Amino acid sequence: MNATLPVGAAASTPSLADAVLDATGQNAYRCYQCLKCTSGCPMAEQFDLAPNQVMRSLQLDDTGVLESRTIWLCASCQTCTTRCPMDIDVAGIMDALCVEAKRREVAPAVPEIAAFNRLFMAWVKPLGRLYELGFSFAFNLARRRPFADMALARALFRRGRIKLMPRFARPPKRVEPLAAPSPRAVGFFPGCALDSSAIEYGQTVRATARALDVELVEPPGWQCCGSGPAAAVDPVIAKRLSRQPVTAVSDLGLDTLTTPCSKCFARLKHAEHGATEEAGGDDGVVVQHFLDTLLEKVGLDDIANHVEQPLKGLKVACYYGCLMTRPTKLTGAANPEYPIAMDELMRTLGAEPVEWSFKTECCGGALGVSQTALSIGLSRKVIDNAVACGAEAIVTMCPMCHMNLDARQPEMELDDAVPILHATQLAVLAFGDDGDAAALDGNVVDPWPLLGAKALL
Repeated sequence: MNATLPVGAAASTPSLADAVLDATGQNAYRCYQCLKCTSGCPMAEQFDLAPNQVMRSLQLDDTGVLESRTIWLCASCQTCTTRCPMDIDVAGIMDALCVEAKRREVAPAVPEIAAFNRLFMAWVKPLGRLYELGFSFAFNLARRRPFADMALARALFRRGRIKLMPRFARPPKRVEPLAAPSPRAVGFFPGCALDSSAIEYGQTVRATARALDVELVEPPGWQCCGSGPAAAVDPVIAKRLSRQPVTAVSDLGLDTLTTPCSKCFARLKHAEHGATEEAGGDDGVVVQHFLDTLLEKVGLDDIANHVEQPLKGLKVACYYGCLMTRPTKLTGAANPEYPIAMDELMRTLGAEPVEWSFKTECCGGALGVSQTALSIGLSRKVIDNAVACGAEAIVTMCPMCHMNLDARQPEMELDDAVPILHATQLAVLAFGDDGDAAALDGNVVDPWPLLGAKALL
């Protein structure tokens, strides 16, 4: 296959490797075909070109790679980027190739994903934040499936997880510094889902912070970080969106920006890392996942002092997903392949974390919307492994991971449903509150029977 260029474009069009280098700073010629990117890729079986073949195509300037399904199906799980011995951002290159395909007017090989990305940004640009209901309806219309996911929509609506009206957000021209922030004050980037499709997570994140005297300060007028679609549609806008909250937190006079969303964490970490690489760009703000904020700002000893009802007898599998620890260059995670931080938190709350193999396996991320069957397959593997290793429930700290494992479970045809709990829901219970305060009714898979049987309610 060989993608065609617009008439008259050949003379002025750089090689693919040069285009990628210019867009990302990534030198494709450093790849020596060790195959680590391909051997670790959870989506490799769905690709027409393996990740290492994409890299070889760049080296050979084979423009046919722009017609490949691979660049669109990449779930951006960062496994390839983390494991590359030459420190090549393979996942970032996939995004860059999607942008380059559009620039060269190459039709996307997976139109649904291209439409997903385009419509995501079409809603974010005018509103500032993602209006999930409007976006979902527009996406279903675009793929001529207006009634897709109606069962899921009804389940979320009954649980108060669908906002009927959009929210508008515009950052102010000037952010005034806080007069007297508390010692545990941190900038807080909730992300678009925490007041809508993941409202139960948002409620318990804030409740956990209050119980531990952590002051969450939202940057005024914060906008969507761009999530995954921005980087595959418009890198300039992607950089601006992810950079804005970091700058705002610096202007507030805070040194930490925390977020409970793993995708937001990844995008904001890119912004932090990009600023430190630019001359004079370091503004002193450290981006953290909310899990790390709890462990570093509060500490396990202090958390233990707040436990009034230990989660005794509850066996949990701590699911980190792709982006809490990867890529290591951005996250600085000590154990990116087998993290233990959430396990330590659960043990402090009284639960019993199990040892299992799928802690950082991909659930499919946003493919849960655009390529649902693929995501369900990946998510089921995660659940099956957790159960096989003795877990009674799975614990997450990411709204997208929770959505794919919990809300999609009725479509997985499991023998038995497995409760998927936010770590903050369990923290609220351990701190002595009841199931209502823990927003357990927001979960699609009912956790009440399990927790009741453990005398935790």
